[in-house]
Amino acid sequence: MFRSGKHIYAQVIDDKSGKTIIAESDLKLKITKKTAKAYEVGKNLAEKALKKKIKEVIFDRGGFLYHGRVAELAKGAREGGLEF
Repeated sequence: MFRSGKHIYAQVIDDKSGKTIIAESDLKLKITKKTAKAYEVGKNLAEKALKKKIKEVIFDRGGFLYHGRVAELAKGAREGGLEF
């Protein structure tokens, strides 16, 4: 996952091949609150992953503190069905 001052991005990457399997961001969401956007990105990412039969992932927060938008993205992904 990566977060900038305005946006948040998340990906599911296959470590063996180094290829991105699924990517999600808040660029097309109409929500204004940043934490709500992060939560939706997590839920959408989980939904796409479950469609590809991916249930278990490792959450790499990219050096960002597990707080605020990062925690909300993880919460949304967990509630969407991902395990990490």
